[in-house]
Parts: sequence; structure tokens; C-alpha cells
Amino acid sequence: MSTVTVTDETFEQDVLKAGKPVLVDFWAEWCGPCKQIAPALEQIAEELHDQVTIAKLNIEDSPTTPSRYGVRGIPTMMLFKDGQMASMKVGAMPKQKILEWLSETGVKAPA
Repeated sequence: MSTVTVTDETFEQDVLKAGKPVLVDFWAEWCGPCKQIAPALEQIAEELHDQVTIAKLNIEDSPTTPSRYGVRGIPTMMLFKDGQMASMKVGAMPKQKILEWLSETGVKAPA
């Protein structure tokens, strides 16, 4: 399963009411670092699809949600669990660092 696109309209259903943790990548088309982490997020979405959903929200198409959660810079990644924001990272990170962060928050990579 690859990344899923969420919008202001679908955020509540796809993220807050999701049955498993959701990592939301707040990004924009013009953001270089956002494009750098996109392949890593796609790989993580494939590898951890049973444990976590990787969602992408374009801040230009859907400005309400980023403003509600105080997104100031992109890329910003937020991990949501049980309808609440559990953890946040700002800035581009290599795939291994994203996996370590997810592991710290209780999302386990398959052995």
C-alpha cells in the first residue's frame, strides 16, 4: 500500500478516526526537502502498511488543517494515534531516522 492523500475534507475520517496510527506528511509542490523525503515515505508505506498509514496533505490545497495543528515549516510530519497528535518532526530526515522516530512512538517495523 502506498501513501494516501488526505485533504481538509477527509482529514477527520482518514486520520482522526483511523483504526491505526497515521503519519501525516504536510508538504507542498515547491518544497525541495518535501520531495527529498517522498521516496522514503513511499517505502515506509509499503513496508509498514500493517502498522501505520502514511498520509500526505498538500498545505496549499488544504490550508485549514495545517493551520489548526500549528504547522509553521515544511516538511512537517505528525503521527496521530487514537485521534490525537502523538508526535511531530519538522524537516527532512533520511528513511532510517523516520523509522527510528516511528519506533520510539510505538510503531514497530516488521522483523
